[in-house]
Amino acid sequence: MNIKIIYIVVLFGLFGCNNSSSKKEDRPNILFCILDDASPHMSAYGYDWIETPAFDRLAEDGVLFKNAYTPNAKCAPSRSIVLTGRNSWQLEEAANHVNNFPEKFRTFPEVLRKNGYVTAKTGKGWGPGDPGTIDGEQRLLIGTSYNEIKTTPWANGMSTEDYAGNFERFLSDLNEDEPWFFWYGAREPHRRYEYGSGQKVAGKKITDIDSVPSFWPDNEIVRNDMLDYALEIEYADSHMERMIATLEKRGLLDNTIIVFTSDHGMPFPRCKAQEYEYSNHVPLAIMWPKGLKNPGRVIDDMVSFIDFAPTFLELAGIEFDKSGMHSSPGISLTDILFSDKNGQVNPDRDMVLIGKERHDYSRPDNQGYPIRGIVSDEYLYLYNYDISLWPAGNPEIGYLDIDGSPTKSEILRLFRSGKDDSYWQWSMGKRKVNEEFYKIDTDKECMQNLANVPEFNHEMSDMKRRMYTMLKDQEDPRVLGNGDIFNSYGYSNEEGWNYYERFMAGEFTIEDTEWVNATDKEEKKLD
Repeated sequence: MNIKIIYIVVLFGLFGCNNSSSKKEDRPNILFCILDDASPHMSAYGYDWIETPAFDRLAEDGVLFKNAYTPNAKCAPSRSIVLTGRNSWQLEEAANHVNNFPEKFRTFPEVLRKNGYVTAKTGKGWGPGDPGTIDGEQRLLIGTSYNEIKTTPWANGMSTEDYAGNFERFLSDLNEDEPWFFWYGAREPHRRYEYGSGQKVAGKKITDIDSVPSFWPDNEIVRNDMLDYALEIEYADSHMERMIATLEKRGLLDNTIIVFTSDHGMPFPRCKAQEYEYSNHVPLAIMWPKGLKNPGRVIDDMVSFIDFAPTFLELAGIEFDKSGMHSSPGISLTDILFSDKNGQVNPDRDMVLIGKERHDYSRPDNQGYPIRGIVSDEYLYLYNYDISLWPAGNPEIGYLDIDGSPTKSEILRLFRSGKDDSYWQWSMGKRKVNEEFYKIDTDKECMQNLANVPEFNHEMSDMKRRMYTMLKDQEDPRVLGNGDIFNSYGYSNEEGWNYYERFMAGEFTIEDTEWVNATDKEEKKLD
């Protein structure tokens, strides 16, 4: 009997498959924290210009993952993956952003509720999109919302929701014998930021940043933008710190699984909404005082958001195959959580799939920018299906897949002045080739494409073969010749339909988008 099977036997001996007879104290509570737009910029990963004591505590008293990835670097599809355990290309409309959530796909919180758990959330849940209705009532993909308690945040642009205060109210509403799942959806560090708040509020200095990614200009404006991003992460982390203190005060910490991650990478050019290291690589730490062995371990295994749903159901004593959810390609993380090993625990966890379809209202005829990719701890392979399209959205409507920001404005300023178009090309220009291959253990910024370098042909071919084998097994329409179906799926709001054509007809303005700046729009046509 292998070690994975032993863990499952032990788990089901503890928690049981018949949840109606399980004692509450035998079933762990789950606190799931997901930030909105944060790359792995946590002090536990060695970033001195950000202080994240709550995340660091989870790493020290739990498990720190070095290679956690979302398969799709945009809010709605990424969160759909978390909730279902399926990759976005397996979720029909939910592969896209601002979508309708298909009724056929159950979420793990829905399953937890049917099996005796109380589920709730504060802050941002799933979205943007329409979760739909069941029996005439809006579907609760996650649970009851607790957003009533407000606070004064550290800076403009931050949410006024008192996440920690709302969590405490949720706990007060519980009956003593009820196990629970709570989703803490921080709205930070999503844009917009108060410019200069990192320096003003926290006393940070631009010299604190040891390096600026090579695909942005390194100047005071960009460094300030990074410090403001850091402050927003610290604000979200401070609420988690308060939540941990609340659990300790109530005697609940020991049997609560706490997960801390982000839906995708930072809201900067060439990060969020793309498929590079700064796009899909996310922070992840998990703590469970009662359940984990050898705390303080650092894990090298490649793990994906598809692994969360199987993990949570298994730990709650619910068999995934009998849960009513569609099958998941994810693998429960219990092989790692119940191990006492550091480094690579499961040799089979050596690669994860990533990809995208349509994000914002960026192109004519509701087109997306289809990509599929595969990533290991050493290499990243990407295939761009249509390089005639603009990867960040069409210039004439402001590159809508990139949030407005001082960094974006700086790149556009340098491009339009004729001083330097390299940053624009990295973030906004059309891809020159379909295939991209990067050695990310030495080039995490993905600056040197090795796709046509002969010495890397074997590695690239092997990853490409594995990617297509896995995608075919998962019945991805894109690789089965029906990729256009993703463009046929509508938006969940009326504004999204044929946005490009309506924008060009004068029905909308840049200001109406609310997430890009008026100056992001290109006044002259670009080829």
